[in-house]
Amino acid sequence: MHRENDKIERYKTYLRLEKALSANSIDAYLTDLDKLTNFVESEGKKYADVTYDDLQQFVARLHDIGIHPRSQARIISGIKSFYRFLFLDDYITTDPTELLESPKIGLKLPEVLTVNEINSILDTIDLTLPEGQRNRAMLEVLYSCGLRVSELVSLRFTDVYFDEGFIKVEGKGSKQRLVPISETAIKEIKNYLYDRNHVAVKKGFEDILFLSRRGTALSRIMVFHIIKQQTEMAGFKKNVSPHTFRHSFATHLLEGGANLLAIQEMLGHEKITTTEIYTHIDRQFLRKEILEHHPRTKAFLTTICSLTAVTKGLLSNAPRTPSKSSCFSLSEPSTPKPIIEVKENSLRASS
Repeated sequence: MHRENDKIERYKTYLRLEKALSANSIDAYLTDLDKLTNFVESEGKKYADVTYDDLQQFVARLHDIGIHPRSQARIISGIKSFYRFLFLDDYITTDPTELLESPKIGLKLPEVLTVNEINSILDTIDLTLPEGQRNRAMLEVLYSCGLRVSELVSLRFTDVYFDEGFIKVEGKGSKQRLVPISETAIKEIKNYLYDRNHVAVKKGFEDILFLSRRGTALSRIMVFHIIKQQTEMAGFKKNVSPHTFRHSFATHLLEGGANLLAIQEMLGHEKITTTEIYTHIDRQFLRKEILEHHPRTKAFLTTICSLTAVTKGLLSNAPRTPSKSSCFSLSEPSTPKPIIEVKENSLRASS
């Protein structure tokens, strides 16, 4: 059993270093792998002894205990990843998951809010409470930029380029991208900074933008709770989550006529980052797309700075470091570390 545990530890390192997965993603993979581990142990076998027929029996058990087909597909995907690792590291000579198929799952359409519904949720936030302006700024950023909840809670003050109208986002696999941010969201963040400066920030969280009362980063669960609470106060029966805001962001842009590839890049979908098109999408075009089509933005395109000039400005200035104190000043130089490259008028986020 010690050797089996060693394989799991090596697999964990493989996911972290070679696949560049986040801690949350790795935990999800290992949780699903636990189900296979329990099955293998119940059969008195080791990972290397598992056959295709064994895996078919395992999948049948998942079905019998009522695991949803979508969850079955996720578990099978994780098992395939694990056995692919075992094969690449010569623990096994053949991959028993090679012919293993996932259950057929239908296309599940995500819940989407209308602009009026989003405004109604934001209007329920009590700005007289200490966390009121923080919550309003947080939800505004969530919707205006289409962030994942994990990206929102890890967003740093030095990732917000107030003058340039962009935020730097670190998504899945530690991949970085630039996302345009609306004037409304910037205004809400600036309003929140006054309250933020009165929070006793704990060491290690000085640069985190959205802080809890304890001076640490908000948890994902806390964001879910805030959205659930405000949705109920707005009187909506919909099942609204942080991802609902993200889906609404994309849907409203698409309905407004924005380019689908531009939307996919702003969302940080991995399939786009691996295509040739992704590396040639002009960032100025992306900013124009969101300013023209997102309902939170004023479409005065004549006021938009040349993105190439912005990029050169970012690259030519020294990196900004957060103050050791918990206070941030808007007059502080907004020149974070360069994370973009300029090549033949094409800009791309560097991982």
